Amino acid sequence: MSEHAAVGKLKQKFSDVVLDVVEFRGETTITVKKEQIVAVSTFLKEELGYNFLCDLCGVDYLGQSPRFMVVYNLYNIALKDRLRIKVPVEEKDAAVDTVSGVWSTANWPERECWDLMGITFNNHPDLRRILMPADWVGHPLRKDYPLQGPDREPYQGRLQ
Repeated sequence: MSEHAAVGKLKQKFSDVVLDVVEFRGETTITVKKEQIVAVSTFLKEELGYNFLCDLCGVDYLGQSPRFMVVYNLYNIALKDRLRIKVPVEEKDAAVDTVSGVWSTANWPERECWDLMGITFNNHPDLRRILMPADWVGHPLRKDYPLQGPDREPYQGRLQ
């Protein structure tokens, strides 16, 4: 199995930042330190041509450390190549720098990730709720969030 071309270049430029590389079924996932996500993103866009951020999301691994993972799905339009970048985020410091300055398409997915998962994006230009009401308490996609919402009685089944 051959290594993805971006992996070697990323390891060469950011040898102390790359934590893990996984290639599975033709997909490459690179885990990097959260402190360098803006520098890594800038390099991937400007030097390697990953000019489209397709998606950004948060994953909750309740009971594990780190608890959260922020996942960036990138695409190089010219080469028709996909790359996934992951950033581990600890629960006690659930914050990572915004990449909306690198890819403007990160603006709303970062807001959604903050709204539903509670992961803060430092220096985001407009970090406010996007799906939940402004007065909503909590982050409903966290695995420890009550299924019925805050301050509600548990679901007892269909009323007769």
